[in-house]
Amino acid sequence: MKTLPDLESSRALISPAEAMPPDRLRTLQDERLRAVVRRAYETVEVYRRKWDEAGVSPEDIHGVEDLPRLPFITKDDFREAYPFGMFSAPLSEIVEIHASSGTTGKPTVVGYTRADIEIWGEVMGRTLAAGGVTSNDIVQNSYGYGLFTGGLGAHYGAARIGAAVVPTSAGNTKRQLQVMEDFGTTALCCTPSYAIVLGETGREMGINFEALPLRVGFHGAEPWSESMRQEIEKSLCIRALDIYGLSEVIGPGVAYECLAQNGLHIAEDHFFPEIINPTTLEHVPEGAHGELVFTTLTKTGLPLIRYRTRDITHFIPGECECGRTLRRMAKVSGRTDDMLIIRGVNVFPSQIEQVLGAVEGTEPHYQLVIDRQPGRLDEVELWVEVSEDVISDEVRRMEALEMKILKELESMLGLSIKVRLVEPKSIARSEGKAKRIVDRRDLGI
Repeated sequence: MKTLPDLESSRALISPAEAMPPDRLRTLQDERLRAVVRRAYETVEVYRRKWDEAGVSPEDIHGVEDLPRLPFITKDDFREAYPFGMFSAPLSEIVEIHASSGTTGKPTVVGYTRADIEIWGEVMGRTLAAGGVTSNDIVQNSYGYGLFTGGLGAHYGAARIGAAVVPTSAGNTKRQLQVMEDFGTTALCCTPSYAIVLGETGREMGINFEALPLRVGFHGAEPWSESMRQEIEKSLCIRALDIYGLSEVIGPGVAYECLAQNGLHIAEDHFFPEIINPTTLEHVPEGAHGELVFTTLTKTGLPLIRYRTRDITHFIPGECECGRTLRRMAKVSGRTDDMLIIRGVNVFPSQIEQVLGAVEGTEPHYQLVIDRQPGRLDEVELWVEVSEDVISDEVRRMEALEMKILKELESMLGLSIKVRLVEPKSIARSEGKAKRIVDRRDLGI
């Protein structure tokens, strides 16, 4: 039986910054905030204009308790400042540039100084160490390299702790698995969707994951549920850890799970978090759900002050058994801007995933197809992949499974959704983020 990493074995890898006493951390945050606020005001026109309009100056900000006095920054500010207007350093000091895909508007462009790359490597190094990874490990990095920050972020972290990086990037799945076997990969970095694909394809190739040295995976860039974690861990015979980040803040490494698997530790010495009510824009009570807002405390290429991430989560109270004192956030449960409104009901894809994960016989692949004819209500059909056993079973059993899923969805969402069971692998696979929603409605947006 393979030995998987446990909490005790990774305790020695905790850095001093992760176990800082809270009062010392707050002093550090206040000091760093004052410096970054001054820099942002002096070098970025967007901040200077917004703060002048709000009647607030850098001298009014003495510590993080004063942050609510400052206006928020959103993706729209990036678009208005496209491409380099949010940069705080001259291009001669920018050593790396990344950008979003720009599918919903102008891309969000982010720039890094050499010091920023060092910070990125530091926080991603902590992320990997939290899963027990050391310089003795071989890290297969199946996040895409390119303008997307996943690939290079994981790469910098592995390099920082001295692990050997195998930069396979995304795609060419059979080749990835061959590398995993031949090179003796011990840690895997990829989206959770792609981890499922690797497990599926590996089984078809006859790979015995129990016999491989692979023991831990770091998965992020899309929401995923506990049931999906269980599927990945069972399929690849590993411990699967959640990681969080967004390119505007720095990329992956903003927050990460330890082997306690009980929330993601936020690298608070570099990124100060707030959680707000997205409607009132006020702080929510400790532990309540709301929208995550970040202020970067140390970045020099592109400082962010009160950036609205649109990600919904909550702080987890109490101390973690791992020994880190950094505040924890729960898995992101959805986004304020990908929330679907179907027949007046708010629906998050993660809710559907949660239902399917609890129904035996379903596979972790689904697609929600939404249509609306003029003058009619929304028509919703959920396509759910099921196992070969279910497909080849009698019609009555398939109908019973469809009815079970429908009732569970009705119970959770208060919404009736037509369920259609489909054969294994009939829903298109992705080498990056899975396409869960096909919204064919003309919403007039």
